Amino acid sequence: MPSPSIPESLAALIERCRGADGQPPFSDGTLVQLRTGEKTLLELGSPASDAAAIYSAAIYSAAIYSAAIYSMTEAEFVVDPAQRGQGIGTRLLEQLLQRCAPGVKIWAHGDHPAARTLAASHGFVPVRRLLQLRAPVTASPVSDGSTTGFRPGVDDDDWLALNARAFASHPEQGSVGQPDLTELTVEPWFDPDDFLLLRDGGALIGFCWLKIEDSIGEFYVVGVDPRRQGEGLGRRLMDAGLSHLAARGIRTAALYVESDNVPAVGLYRSLGFTDHTVDIQYARASDRG
Repeated sequence: MPSPSIPESLAALIERCRGADGQPPFSDGTLVQLRTGEKTLLELGSPASDAAAIYSAAIYSAAIYSAAIYSMTEAEFVVDPAQRGQGIGTRLLEQLLQRCAPGVKIWAHGDHPAARTLAASHGFVPVRRLLQLRAPVTASPVSDGSTTGFRPGVDDDDWLALNARAFASHPEQGSVGQPDLTELTVEPWFDPDDFLLLRDGGALIGFCWLKIEDSIGEFYVVGVDPRRQGEGLGRRLMDAGLSHLAARGIRTAALYVESDNVPAVGLYRSLGFTDHTVDIQYARASDRG
C-alpha cells in the first residue's frame, strides 16, 4: 500500500506508468523527500470526465537560491501513457521551470526519444547517466557469513555516519539523513534482515542493503568505508548479497550505478551484471558544471 502522505491519484498514476514503461517514473528517494516535505508535488488534472484522476505529475525541489544547494535542485515528471503525444509534457516542463531554481536538473527514467526531444527543445543536455544492470542469480555464491542484519533504532547512527563518508561526493545518497532512513524503514518492501552490515572489531566498515520486490532483488545501495577501500570488501558484500538473494529464492538481481564509476561498473560486470535500462539526468547547457 502507498504511504498515506502520497495521494492515491499519484500512486495510481505511478502504477500505470510502471506498467507501461517497465520501471517507476520516480525514484524512491524522490518519493521519500515528497513525504518528508523536502520536495513538492505538481499535478495536472484529468479531463472533466474523470476529475479524481491526474494525467501528469512532477516532483521537484522548490526554487531556493542558496549557493550551497543551488546546483542540487532536481525534478522528475511523468505523463500518463494514454495521454502522451499531446503536448502535456511540454506544458508540465514549462510550469516546472517557472517554479524551480534556474540550475534545476531533471531526471528522465529510461532514455526515451521523446524525452530527448523535449529536453533539447528547451536547451537541456545530458549530464549524468545512471545504468540499471541485471544479472541472473543461478546459484548461491560463497559468503563468509560475517554480515548481520540491520537493527532499526540501534544501528541508525553508525549506518548514517558510514553512508555519509562512503558517498560524500554523491549528490543524492550522501545527503540521506535520519528522516529519510526512518521513511525507508517503513516502506512495504523493507526487511531488516535484507539490510546486511559488515563490521570489524565492532566498527561498521561496509553494508549491502537489498530491496526485494516481487521476483527482483535490487542491490539498493552498497557502501564501503573509504578508509578500507582496496581490501576487496565490495566484492565480499556483493557475494553476501547474492547469497542472501539465492537463499530467498530470488533469481534476478538488479542495481543502479553511475556510468562513469569505472571501478564499480567493472566489479558488477565481473559478477555477470549486464545493461538493462538507463536513466538520464538533464541540465541546461548554460548551467553545466
